[in-house]
Amino acid sequence: MVGKVIMAKELALLLMLATLWGASYTFIKIGVETIPPLTLIALRTLIAGTLLAAVIGGRGLRLPTDRGTWARFLVQACLNSAIPFTLIAWAEQTADAGLAAILNATTPVFAFLMTALITRHEAVSGRKLLGVIAGLAGIGLIVGVQALGGLGRELWAQLAIVAATLCYAAAAIFGKTFKGLDPMMPAAGSLICGAALLVPLSLVVDHPWTLAPSGRSLGALLALSVFSTALAFALYFRLIQTLGSIGTTAQAYLRVPIGVAIGVVVLGEDLSATAWLGLGCVVAGVIAMTLPGRKPAEGAAIRRGRHPSERRFRPGVDGR
Repeated sequence: MVGKVIMAKELALLLMLATLWGASYTFIKIGVETIPPLTLIALRTLIAGTLLAAVIGGRGLRLPTDRGTWARFLVQACLNSAIPFTLIAWAEQTADAGLAAILNATTPVFAFLMTALITRHEAVSGRKLLGVIAGLAGIGLIVGVQALGGLGRELWAQLAIVAATLCYAAAAIFGKTFKGLDPMMPAAGSLICGAALLVPLSLVVDHPWTLAPSGRSLGALLALSVFSTALAFALYFRLIQTLGSIGTTAQAYLRVPIGVAIGVVVLGEDLSATAWLGLGCVVAGVIAMTLPGRKPAEGAAIRRGRHPSERRFRPGVDGR
């Protein structure tokens, strides 16, 4: 029973993360209306990193001081913020926010393939493979073939989004190296490193002091920094340790149905029968990729007459 409660909590946090990152595409689209992509992302990482550092200080903690940890923060910054954030912001000058979300939803596929073929740091089961397939099928049913009609018209923008997706998949795997650290530490450290890389580039390339951003773009930047970055990163590094790399990237699948659900509740839009079916496929895929598998010892306990619930539940062991 305790294990089920813990798992329900982790899945709720996964849903929250998907909502925060699902909203980021709209914030970015509004932000780049009057703020150049490089400056937008430089400010995004700077504001979010500063906010998280302040939260860490308020908790009476201190960021690590050793070079090895900061070197890993730098790698994580390149994979999870500096490069992919900038690529997506640049791409959304011409690509639709919805198409960006759809292309980014393939992150679990790349994470699964990297894990299965290269790193093998987590158990890659047939259940997770079915989860990947179910998630992709669900997205196809929700958005419909017509939603991908923009593919090819802005090839370079779309390739940039796919490249960002590859970065996110690699970041989810590399994020496992921070096990044992408070999730706030890699979240803040990687964002601070990202800002250190991007702010000087922004000053040289965009001359931000000459810009005149609209209030609408500034509001989007603030929401993007506080909610879709600072809060989202804290959740992300927590879930990497509990649900594993593949399980955490499953939130990418949830971004599309969340957008559909907002349209139904807020705008009164109707869903087709295939869209509801797709939503079911997505939920099934996420569950398949995140639920912990039964351990061998569990089967032995059952044979000895013990109930599995007597064992101590450890979410995310072996990424399952």
